[in-house]
Amino acid sequence: MAKIKLKRAQPHVDMTPMVDLFSLLLTFFMLTASFRPQEAKVIDSPSSVSEKATPDKDVISVLVSSDDKVFFSMDNGSDTSAHFRTKLITEINDLYRLKLTEKEITKFGQGSSFGMPMKSLKAFLNEEDANKKEAMQVGIPMDTVGDQYPELGIWVAYARELNPLAEVAINGDANANYKTVKKVMDVMQAGGVNKFNLVTNLQKEEAKPEDLK
Repeated sequence: MAKIKLKRAQPHVDMTPMVDLFSLLLTFFMLTASFRPQEAKVIDSPSSVSEKATPDKDVISVLVSSDDKVFFSMDNGSDTSAHFRTKLITEINDLYRLKLTEKEITKFGQGSSFGMPMKSLKAFLNEEDANKKEAMQVGIPMDTVGDQYPELGIWVAYARELNPLAEVAINGDANANYKTVKKVMDVMQAGGVNKFNLVTNLQKEEAKPEDLK
């Protein structure tokens, strides 16, 4: 008696759920991703053999450009809902009576590095012309006026108070004047920052003021 041959069914995988899942994930990442704002100055950091990577979050950055202008930046920390930048400018606004509006405060909170006296900050936030904004970036003052602490020191002090977990990093251009970088370090030390990082080609080296003497 002849054997009955059963018809073999070809395996079939329905990819429709996978496509739907991929679409959902893509939409989620597009809506939640945040792009880093462009820095005020491009810094060409010197080379280093350091193996310690610079942290991406919880960083207070002081940048020294090739033309010896000083810039300041602070991120919103690992938990972006903390809005450290917004809190920082709110404190500075009250301290210096800058009369910033909610719109201007929000704009600052979404920005990146900047370098100008505090008295020019309001005009900078409202300026739309890119060339005029760049001309306003004359650097953050580091000199003591009367008995008033240097503006750079005030930015760093308030930023550290708001985010105690933040590391301080100095990113000096390879062509920056050493005296300018040394002055930045002096301001740090005067403000009680005795430990900070020197950024070199996306890497860092830990430095202490006593090592610079």
